Amino acid sequence: MAKTIRSKGQVALCQALVDARKSAGLGQDDLADRLKCHQSLVARIESGQRRVDVVELVVLARAIGFDPSEVLAIVEAATEPDHRI
Repeated sequence: MAKTIRSKGQVALCQALVDARKSAGLGQDDLADRLKCHQSLVARIESGQRRVDVVELVVLARAIGFDPSEVLAIVEAATEPDHRI
C-alpha cells in the first residue's frame, strides 16, 4: 500500500532499535562511539529520517548486542501485507 519512510514496518524498526539500545543501557553517544559515527546519525536512524539496510541492521545489532532476527520478526509483524516496494 504505502511506499513511505513512515510505514508501520519502518516505525516498528525504529522503535525496536531504540528499545534495544536503551535495554543495553546505551545512550545515543555510546552507540555512536561503538559505530564510529556521529550521534546525529544514530538520532536520524532512530527517528526514521534515515533508513537502515540489512547489513547496517547487522552492524547495529552487533554494536548494541541483540539478535537481528528478533527485530526482523517485529518488523515483519508490523508490515502491512500489501506494502509495496
